[in-house]
Amino acid sequence: MENKQDSKFEESFLPMTSIASGVGIAVLPDVYCFTDQIVNLVVVGNPIETSEFVLIDTGMPKSADEIKEMVQERFGEDARPKAIVLTHGHFDHVGSIAVLLEDWNVPVYTHELELPYLTGKKDYPPGDPNVDSGLVARMSPMFPNHGIDISAHVQKLPQDGTVPSMPGWKWIHTPGHTPGHISLFREQDSALIAGDAFVTVKQESLYKVMTQTQEISGPPKYYTTDWNAAYDSVKKLEALKPQVAITGHGLPMSGEELTENLSYLVEHFAEIGRPNSGRYVN
Repeated sequence: MENKQDSKFEESFLPMTSIASGVGIAVLPDVYCFTDQIVNLVVVGNPIETSEFVLIDTGMPKSADEIKEMVQERFGEDARPKAIVLTHGHFDHVGSIAVLLEDWNVPVYTHELELPYLTGKKDYPPGDPNVDSGLVARMSPMFPNHGIDISAHVQKLPQDGTVPSMPGWKWIHTPGHTPGHISLFREQDSALIAGDAFVTVKQESLYKVMTQTQEISGPPKYYTTDWNAAYDSVKKLEALKPQVAITGHGLPMSGEELTENLSYLVEHFAEIGRPNSGRYVN
């Protein structure tokens, strides 16, 4: 089943990329952000102390070999994660998961509300080209929106907020972009893996995506379907006062810059975070 689903992604693959593609950043000793074309995935685990790690999201279609090479360079030959955690199931976050699972055969964890999209039961709503004049937004109806079926591997995250194989981390339900979108937070050092709850690039603009121009923004507008929930999720994350944040798109942000920008996003969400009109705007 995985091969069939992955081939659907590859048939609709879009060759967008950024100047950061293929570049990894050790944001913390045990938190590594790797950019795959236009999206970030995260590896949690300190290679100096352990060979065990968890992969957060799995990037774009056709990127499995590059992802495996990246983790092998970081953790050694034949390295494989203890688990994969998905912030949500959009194509740019699960694009290579089927191929990776053929080799790795590890458990996959996600919010229970994402399960229908990861067990072949539902498709996501299509992209909305009317939310912004940017070229990425205009192209969004061409992006894959079908669900995939990884039923043999995927299971819901524990109800108590813990994350398997990630001690010290908690998952937080941050819906809006998708119904079961999650973010991950570690209270010990206030580290946040935000997924697409908010991003640090204007994702609707192809130029800004390609150049990775840093700019605080709400979730990618063309794929977000519940804007009231999206606003509540941003407020929830801002209230945690994170000191470093890795988002699904854009460069990591930290310190006072993160604090000020996230506070600004909450205060001005109606102007910079939410589109004025569109298919999914109330």
